[in-house]
Amino acid sequence: MIMTDRQSVAANVTIANALTGKTMEFVRQRSIVKLFATASATGMNYSLIVGNDVSVEDQEVNAQNRMPIVPDDFLVATGALPGDRVVVKLHNTTAGAIVAFTRVEILPA
Repeated sequence: MIMTDRQSVAANVTIANALTGKTMEFVRQRSIVKLFATASATGMNYSLIVGNDVSVEDQEVNAQNRMPIVPDDFLVATGALPGDRVVVKLHNTTAGAIVAFTRVEILPA
């Protein structure tokens, strides 16, 4: 399962979960979750939280101004159990809007 998201994040704003409302926001079976990310400019930070595990916290991603390319824009992979929520938090650290480009792959383990 692949989920993608592209959204503009206003200056100095944090988006609690870019995956809210997506089909696999809650994992249905034991899985590996992979996060790929880019942004339109420097200053976009990502966090990945799966269940109670924080895999990446507030880390800056490349400013490529395009959807992530596999495997070039790989950020992190982690395990997930049935019922775990996948949270991709976006944090714009700048004084201007930045577009965040996100790709999440959920692969059965």
